[in-house]
Amino acid sequence: MSQIFPQSLYLHIPFCKRRCFYCDFAITTGGDHLKQQYVDVLCQEIALTVAEIPPIEPLQTIFFGGGTPSLLSIKQLERILNTIAKYFVIASNAEISLEANAGTVSLETLQGYRNLGINRISLGAQAFQQELLDVCGRGHSVAEIYEAVEAIQKGGFENFSLDLISGLPHQTMTDWQDSLEKAIALQSTHLSVYDLTIEEGTAFGKRYQAGDQPLPTEDHTVAMYIAAHELLPTAGYEHYEISNYAQSGYQAQHNLTYWHNQPFYGMGMGATSYIKRQRIDRPRRMREYLNAIAQWQSSGIGFMAPVIDDREELMDTLMQGLRLAEGLSLGALQLNYGTELCDRALQILHRYQAKNWVKLVDQSQDIRIMLVPPDGWLFSNIIIADLYENL
Repeated sequence: MSQIFPQSLYLHIPFCKRRCFYCDFAITTGGDHLKQQYVDVLCQEIALTVAEIPPIEPLQTIFFGGGTPSLLSIKQLERILNTIAKYFVIASNAEISLEANAGTVSLETLQGYRNLGINRISLGAQAFQQELLDVCGRGHSVAEIYEAVEAIQKGGFENFSLDLISGLPHQTMTDWQDSLEKAIALQSTHLSVYDLTIEEGTAFGKRYQAGDQPLPTEDHTVAMYIAAHELLPTAGYEHYEISNYAQSGYQAQHNLTYWHNQPFYGMGMGATSYIKRQRIDRPRRMREYLNAIAQWQSSGIGFMAPVIDDREELMDTLMQGLRLAEGLSLGALQLNYGTELCDRALQILHRYQAKNWVKLVDQSQDIRIMLVPPDGWLFSNIIIADLYENL
């Protein structure tokens, strides 16, 4: 691992107006009183974490994820950021991101975010067809997407991302191409393009079986992926990660922490942290999370998890790093995990070179391991599953 000390902080804000039909995230639809209680407890967790694992390096990224962080008030966000600033050094050029949904932001709130130092917005759009938004249970209109983007731009946010989902029930290729073109026209600096996953326990999981109508067929979802892969680069977006595209200089720095398998602080209900080779999950239910922080406060004993070994960390590094167009440095892998483990991984990956899903590229006296787009990315789950089973 090239970086030992966390330089990124993720804060989970679990509040939503409603649960989208595809969502299995840790969320709640609680009201204002619960929001204030949650902010208080989250600030307690920040203090408790720093007392247990003091920061060594300045924070380079802070990410408010959810849920819908834009449902918090400006004062509540200010309280959290002031608490972070009390215990951490925040780099002067830190990327500070906030996820928002259409219909939950205004020019006034966005200007408030800017005044707090938030400099990147990630907006959930998902589709530009009202019938598809309704099918997903999104709770906002297409018009509200445009209103939110206009407010983001007027509010001074040069750096903002849009989320889109392919493979939705009843979604056609025409719908998908229309959404891509409309997203491009809005000139966001970043686009995240996700394929719908049917998760057990969600409304979609109870309603649909993967591969059944009205879900698009696998051939159609592959065609949607390739359509984005071909269209977005012509509009100036680099396809730098399996599901992510960015204009030059606007890659999501916080998410790169995950894809480079670097350590990070994670706080809040359902959040995961990765520090000192421990991946520590917080409870996904509000009452359990609040009780866990109260117990930590009284006992002095925080969240714990087993330390992962070299094999598991190498597997995580491969799983995350192969998502990136830049791939992974073989020399760095050998330095961190030894040649024996890396040679075994290479033997597995060699199986996919003949299919042109994987390639080894000689760059500046180092070998980089890369998946070959689009097929290598489309079949990445097969490659990763093989690594898990045999490494």
